[in-house]
Amino acid sequence: MKIRTLTPQDLDAASTVCLAAFHHSVAPMLCAEGIATFQSVAAPEAFRERMNKDTTMLVAEADGEVFGVAELREGHHLSMLFVRPDKQEQGIGRALLEELLNHAGSDTVTVKASLTSVSAYENYGFEITGEVGQSAGLTYQPMELVIL
Repeated sequence: MKIRTLTPQDLDAASTVCLAAFHHSVAPMLCAEGIATFQSVAAPEAFRERMNKDTTMLVAEADGEVFGVAELREGHHLSMLFVRPDKQEQGIGRALLEELLNHAGSDTVTVKASLTSVSAYENYGFEITGEVGQSAGLTYQPMELVIL
């Protein structure tokens, strides 16, 4: 497995990975608005737009196949961490997160975790920092990780 920076050639694959993982574990808990919101955020065009901003995007790949995606915005907010469902629980998410933390510009990284991913983030060392929230149909748990 190799962790590397996302390239324009990866946009479709990154979108596919995020949508597959989302539909597998998050979408069943959301309303139609939340599903539509995420589909728009995970679309290839949306990734392309964010590539030109203060964002670090990484992919996990092997043999030319992308199966994990991570995104850190403004050096402190983890906005995407998805692994294809058939590749989950193999340490890929942790490897992506660890590499992404090398790009952090702050000693604290935040995430608005989907409710189904809270325990995974706790395993990565994140702690709950507030009440469950909702925005554009997406339900999330605010969490943060202090980088030592």
